[in-house]
Amino acid sequence: MADAKSKGVRSRTWIDGLLSRCARVLCDSGDRESPTRSNVVKIKNYWYRYSTVLVRACICVVAAFISIHSISFSAEVGYITPRTEFGVPDIQGTWSVATQTNLERAERFEGKLAISEEEAILIETRLRARMEASNRPSDPNREAPSVGQNVGGYNTFWMDPGERLAVVNGEIRTSVIVEPEDGQLPYSEQGRANFSAAMRQRQSYDGPEVRPLGERCMVGFGSSGGPPKLPVLYNNLTQIVQTESHVVLLAEMNHDARIVRMNSEHQNPPLYPWLGDSIGYYEEDSLIVETTNFHAQQGMRSSLEHRFYGSQQMKVTERFTRTSNDTILYQFTVEDPAIYSQPWSGELPMIANGERLFEYACHEGNYALPGILAGARRADSEGFDYAPTDPSQ
Repeated sequence: MADAKSKGVRSRTWIDGLLSRCARVLCDSGDRESPTRSNVVKIKNYWYRYSTVLVRACICVVAAFISIHSISFSAEVGYITPRTEFGVPDIQGTWSVATQTNLERAERFEGKLAISEEEAILIETRLRARMEASNRPSDPNREAPSVGQNVGGYNTFWMDPGERLAVVNGEIRTSVIVEPEDGQLPYSEQGRANFSAAMRQRQSYDGPEVRPLGERCMVGFGSSGGPPKLPVLYNNLTQIVQTESHVVLLAEMNHDARIVRMNSEHQNPPLYPWLGDSIGYYEEDSLIVETTNFHAQQGMRSSLEHRFYGSQQMKVTERFTRTSNDTILYQFTVEDPAIYSQPWSGELPMIANGERLFEYACHEGNYALPGILAGARRADSEGFDYAPTDPSQ
């Protein structure tokens, strides 16, 4: 059975449709003749009939919305987490973290962690309109781009950043970060300087080692493989496989497989692998994963509006809790005194969608990298600025 709470949130589309049908009824039913001053009785009947229809429609919508959320509350409370054959919480399957909720809270939300259903509908409607506009056929007679200009992508057909804001515990969230309460990354002075330096390096083409890891096909863009796991522009799926001794978190982006050793200790001496050194254990209905000792080149994570910086000694504690058959509540806390003035925490829903992971045909070193660097050398010799990497990637 699908999570009733998720159904309640997804019911916005159904409610929108009902309101549209009600609007058509108001426009199409009854006498279309325009009321005149001389026909006072007709005016009263006209507005009485139409306001009655509207009031009844609104009552139906509100009643349906309340009913759905009442059911969702009882379903959430009564949910029993399934177990694997070896007795631990079963979180296996393919899950998506795609969402329009950003890591940090935007100023326009005035500090609010949650917004209303009406505000969310407005934001999501605007997003869908932008996506549809981007997918329109390109003008074949358009001018060529200027020299040195980043031409970007041809459209958004292959992009899948998510269409909805994240919903956690029935709240429509404005940021992944829940602590600190202002929804902002608590950088120390040194941490902010390290972040700024890493962002500037993304504009450099001096050699392959300074290019982003996703461009070099070393690990996925942003923090798609984690930890913490955050959305990217596309390929937001993660397949989870559990055995008695290990848990595998396989990200679709760049086929990053994070292998969690259960009931183990961190490697000593540390090896600093890509994606860090992950160990885990179960606590009641949750999988807990602790990761530290990250690769030195994996300090910068940047994709869309999800950007942060971490040191090699950063410690990320993740909690995966299945709250329904199609939802995992994903929670994490980042501790990194070298970069942040305090720990920070976030929450995201991971939604089951029944899809299979596609192969990500990216090769270490990236066959296109010689061309990228050759273009930079040509730009140097001709004296113009090379097209910078899109900061959203």
